[in-house]
Amino acid sequence: MSTFLVEIVTPERKVYEETANMVSVKGSEGELGILPNHIPLVTPLRIAPVTIKRGNVVDVVAVNGGFIEVRKDKIVILAESAELSKDIDIKRAEAAKKRAEDRLASKQDEFDYRRAELALQRALNRLNVGR
Repeated sequence: MSTFLVEIVTPERKVYEETANMVSVKGSEGELGILPNHIPLVTPLRIAPVTIKRGNVVDVVAVNGGFIEVRKDKIVILAESAELSKDIDIKRAEAAKKRAEDRLASKQDEFDYRRAELALQRALNRLNVGR
């Protein structure tokens, strides 16, 4: 079975590095399933889980935006932030979700509203992956 290297990198650190058989991401234009020998590609990512299949093992990483670069033998995800499911603090994510919902309910100016929307998306992504 063919494989490729998958790296997930944030400005702070390398979050993930494993050999995989398949990667599933949500790009700006929709879902992408990437198998070995995929055509080269660079596309923006949405705030969503990234699913990585390694044989019988499935890893899920909460990726909060960024870009994916697909090469012949390697995938690099440059993420604004990313967390492995085992590293997510559910209580902290729930508190962030509540703060974002409170900010959205207060109906401040458009800039604050958009920031609150993004914060809510990140919190929901973390909760989805963490559970």
